[in-house]
Amino acid sequence: MKNSFINPINELLKGLLTVLKNGLKPRVTLEYPEIKKELNSNFRGKLKHNSEICTKCGLCKKVCPTFDCIQLEPFSINLAQCIYCGNCVEICPKKAITFTQEYELATENKEDLILKENLE
Repeated sequence: MKNSFINPINELLKGLLTVLKNGLKPRVTLEYPEIKKELNSNFRGKLKHNSEICTKCGLCKKVCPTFDCIQLEPFSINLAQCIYCGNCVEICPKKAITFTQEYELATENKEDLILKENLE
């Protein structure tokens, strides 16, 4: 009978010690979105297409594992279907497709996730 009363108290004291020990450590969380984490240089964020140097060779479309993500005429990349594998970035001979540091892509409209070629 005595053991069944001491065990819960011991467990409670262990839990309190754990809380106190971790409560005194400095915080590691950021106050997002006011403070944003510094990203690595090879971070795979939003894709960017430079239509001025693109030759529309079609290599990016051929290596894309999602098949319908990239359209050539007119050129567009559907970020809603993209899996950010980086194949199109690596294969492009002119480096017309690159990754950016932008990662906040949430939107209510799927049309906003389609990168279209500027036809100006």
